[in-house]
Formats: sequence, structure tokens, C-alpha cells
Amino acid sequence: MSASTPRKAMPSALTFDLHRKCSTTKARASTLHLPHGSVPLPIFMPVATQASLKGLTYDQLRQTGCMLCLNNTYHLGLKPGQAVLDEVGGAHKLQGWDRNILTDSGGFQMVSLLKLAKVTEEGVRFLSPHDGTPMLLTPEHSISLQNSIGSDIIMQLDDVIATTSPDHARIHEAMERSVRWLDRCIEAHKNPETQNLFCIIQGGLDLELRKKCCEEMVARDTPGIAIGGLSGGEAKDEFCKVVDTCTSLLPEYKPRYVMGVGYAEDLIVGIALGADMFDCVWPTRTARFGNAIVSSGNLNLRHASFAHDFRPVEEGCPCATCRPKEEGGLGITRAYIHHLAAKETVGAHLLTIHNVHYTLSTMGKAREAILEDRFPAFLKDFFTKMYGEKAKIPEWIVGALRGVGVDVLED
Repeated sequence: MSASTPRKAMPSALTFDLHRKCSTTKARASTLHLPHGSVPLPIFMPVATQASLKGLTYDQLRQTGCMLCLNNTYHLGLKPGQAVLDEVGGAHKLQGWDRNILTDSGGFQMVSLLKLAKVTEEGVRFLSPHDGTPMLLTPEHSISLQNSIGSDIIMQLDDVIATTSPDHARIHEAMERSVRWLDRCIEAHKNPETQNLFCIIQGGLDLELRKKCCEEMVARDTPGIAIGGLSGGEAKDEFCKVVDTCTSLLPEYKPRYVMGVGYAEDLIVGIALGADMFDCVWPTRTARFGNAIVSSGNLNLRHASFAHDFRPVEEGCPCATCRPKEEGGLGITRAYIHHLAAKETVGAHLLTIHNVHYTLSTMGKAREAILEDRFPAFLKDFFTKMYGEKAKIPEWIVGALRGVGVDVLED
């Protein structure tokens, strides 16, 4: 495995316009132009695992301003299956979504479904969670499925190991295998003029392995680059070190995607560390448990204290759930969500509208702050509101932001 061999640049179905970099941190504001529309970065991508965003119709997702959502190759490969995807003409037509789609290659299921999977150099052997039938997911098959899905961004199949694993030799093996599998993915990719293949940097929490993987992946010159294998239970300061190390080694004029990140504090710190794209099931999943994401953190609206709270979920929020009826919204109150939570599915639906809108809106506000070169002030205001007072901001946040020139404890 060597990064020194010259490689022909991959065809690209995207353009990346870098508009402004924060004068203090590593944050960037840019635009990613994809086949199904332009995407403002930084961006959070809601997860529609099985071509469906739980709790929202696609018209409602459009109303949030979302330009890019995520489907999962592994699940779509099982159902509806490749034959149906080929027949209908891809996932955009299947799900009625005319904006961009990114597909996860299926590699993450090696961690989440580990009891059902066995990894070899050939690929990953799964037992279907639907009926127990065997399935072999190779780099070539993953790319073939993603070509049939027709997603605007496709991900290489990578060898994913939990960051908390004590087996350093296995982490090293997985990093090197991910590079070899990328070469197989590049070779198998049939539609580079219409679909963008992103590589995925692995290496666990070992910064030297991450640096080596960055060198190898950058040499392959894919249209975009992801940092994978995080959000697996590692300490937050270790997470930050990996993101910071990798973004410092990645090309300036390519999008940088940190996979599996969705908590508001993680998103904002990730932006400060130089990342552009994020995804997670958190905003939709937590809504199904009666939790609202707001500027002060999270509200558990199932709690009895909200039974007589007739304020909107978040004061001033322009989402359809919170916006007053006289302004064209639904005018939903916390008390009503409390009444519905855990009893009626419409409660989860209304909270999902709010949570997805809030998360996308937060990214938009961060982007605006970068463009106006006031991102450090945005960071201080954001985390002071979230934790109530500066003294309560967690040490990992303080340390990560000090590393990029911002002390959130200062006035």
C-alpha cells in the first residue's frame, strides 16, 4: 500500500465553492453543487434509512430547507432490493425526493449488527435481520447497489471497528483494508460522471494511523472525503483530536464529512474543527421518545411539568410546529405535545418537524456567522445558552475550542 504512486483524478459530479474561512477557527462556509441541487455547507443530513424519514413526508422535509438526506445501502439492498431499484430508476423516483441523496455503504452495520456479520478480505457476510438469509456485501456489490440507488454521493465500503476496541492490531488491519477496499470501489464504480464516490478515513483513536490513512485516501483523489469510525462511545476529547488531526491533512477544496454525528454540541464543535457535513438519526429518534431539541439543550416533554405549559416548543422557532397559526404554522404547545407523547404517533411527528428544522436552522446560523466572520462570538453565545452559564460548559468543549483559538469562558 503506497500513496506515492501517481493516480489519475476521478471524474467528479460535484463542484465545491469555498466562500469564507473563519479568521480564528478552522470553520468554513461553502456550497456543494450536486446533480439534484446546491447544498449550503456546513450541513446536517437527516437520515432516511429505508428511503423514509421516520415522522416526516418528503414535502415536509422540503419545507425545512433540506437539500441532502441519507439513505442506507444495506437496508435498501435487502428491501426493496436491487431489481426493484433498477426497475423504478433509483431511489429518487422510489421515494419521490427530487433533491440530493447520500448513501452509507453498509459498512457501519459491521458494528451495529456485529453478531450477524463476519469480515474477511472478500467482504462482509451478513445474516439478514429480516429472515436470516446469508448476504455477502463486497466493495463491488456495495458500489453496484449504490449505482442502482442512484444517490448523488456514494460511500466506499470500509472496514469499521468500534473506537473503544482494545484490539489495536485489528484497528490497524481495518484501516489498511479500508484503503484496499477503496481501490476496489473505484474500479467497480460505473457512474462517476453522475455519482460522487467519497472515501472514508479509518484508524480508530490512533492519530498516527489516522494520519497514514489520510495520506493514502487523499492520494486516491475522490470527490469528497469522510472521517469514519467515530460516535462509537469514545471520549469526546478523543473524538475531537481525531477530527482536528484529519481536517488539518485534508484538501482545502473538497467537502469533509464526519459520519454519525448529530448532537448539537458535537455539530458546532465539529464545524469549528474544520468539518462540513454531518449525519445522525438523533433528531428523529429522540423525537419518538418525546424529546425536543432546543437552544437550552433537550426538553423531555413527557415530564409532568409540561402539562400546563402553553408556550411553543421553542420560543421564536419558525418551524411549522412552533409557528403561530396566524403566521401559517400549527401553533402547537408544549402541553399538547406532553398530552400526545408516548400515546399518539402525531406527537412524534410534530416533534420530528421541530427537531429536524431546529438542527438544520442551527447549521444555517453557524454558516451565516462564518460568512460574517463572527463565528467565535457565535460559539460563545451558543454554548452559554445551551448550558445556562459559562462555568457549566463541559471541559471537552472548552479544550477543543481553545485548540482552535476560542476561549468560550471569556466574555
